Amino acid sequence: MANLTHVGLTDEQQLFRETVRRLAEDKVKPRAQEIDESGEFPWDIVELFREYGLLGVAMPEEYGGGGADLLTFCIAVEEIARVCATSALIIAAQHLGAMPILIAGNTDQKRRYLPAIARGERLSAFALTEPEAGSDAGGTKTRAIREGDHYRLTGSKVFITNGGLAKTMVVFASTDPSQGTRGISAFIVELDQPGVMVGRIEKKMGIKGSQTAQLLFDNVLVDASNRLGDEGEGFKIAMRTLDRTRPGIAAQALGIAQGALDVALDYLYQRQQFGTSLSQFEGLQFMVADMQTQIEASRQLLYRAAEIIETAGFESHASKEVTRYSAMAKLMCSDTAMRVTTDAVQLLGGYGYIRDYPVERMMRDAKITQIYEGTNQIQRLVIFRNMEHGGF
Repeated sequence: MANLTHVGLTDEQQLFRETVRRLAEDKVKPRAQEIDESGEFPWDIVELFREYGLLGVAMPEEYGGGGADLLTFCIAVEEIARVCATSALIIAAQHLGAMPILIAGNTDQKRRYLPAIARGERLSAFALTEPEAGSDAGGTKTRAIREGDHYRLTGSKVFITNGGLAKTMVVFASTDPSQGTRGISAFIVELDQPGVMVGRIEKKMGIKGSQTAQLLFDNVLVDASNRLGDEGEGFKIAMRTLDRTRPGIAAQALGIAQGALDVALDYLYQRQQFGTSLSQFEGLQFMVADMQTQIEASRQLLYRAAEIIETAGFESHASKEVTRYSAMAKLMCSDTAMRVTTDAVQLLGGYGYIRDYPVERMMRDAKITQIYEGTNQIQRLVIFRNMEHGGF
């Protein structure tokens, strides 16, 4: 099992890590395989996280949150993901759904919507992706047409985490298609509004207990007071949101990788071949050494990114440094998760490929971290475009 002590963490953060790890081991881990096999959303885990204040751990105290910094939030996601990626995503998705309101919401909007999200009374969602607008947000077809004090929202979104479960979501729609990304605006929409419908529920390779859904908007009337920022600011709000939430996905990936290494290492010490423990074979030792090195390098980059983003704050303008570090952390941690979980399956041999051990689930779960909140191909573009000329 990984050492709980990490350089640079405060005593309070170390204690928080230990507390969340105990919670994960005692309450979440026993449910992980069942959640994966049933594919059912784990409302009992939501209730557990409500009880411990994890759903709003990094949201401001004035809105009912825990007031923790981004690094503490990442620690929570990392520790839960060590045993169950689906459960960790519950925390990360709640953070994602709230972030546009934290970044761009006015005082009234924050007071109306954030407390219920922070306390976990309402799940939240972030609705940007469409059938023809994934990496290319400029292809957004969902329309929002102004009619007096309202907007009429029509269109569809796909691959929405918590889709159909979230009661409050931020929807990105074009208010001026001729302007491309500069014509996109952001709106707070409630699931129970007339015209909001849940379409296809996706069947996925991994994170099976997380509901991923298509959302349909059929002439949904949204009050103009629910628009975040000015018309045309939606794309900027979305990008600034992702700058601050990609570390959560990086933390999920890091936790998956660490959990897979823990399982593999325990197996190597227990398993006997050719009359000796597998841990004594030099070739396998080299694999484990590489896995540990990749994980620790990823962890240090993520923690540094969290520090930089936290210093910038919720409401700062776009920053090349914030954007670059956020993308680098997400890229490195998710690529590490895929390599480490694949190697963990290899180290366990035939046992790694069956469900008696969790590494096959971890390998399936790891894959999505290279895709959602911006594919790793897009992250590489983001990193290059936000490098300062002549270096850092």
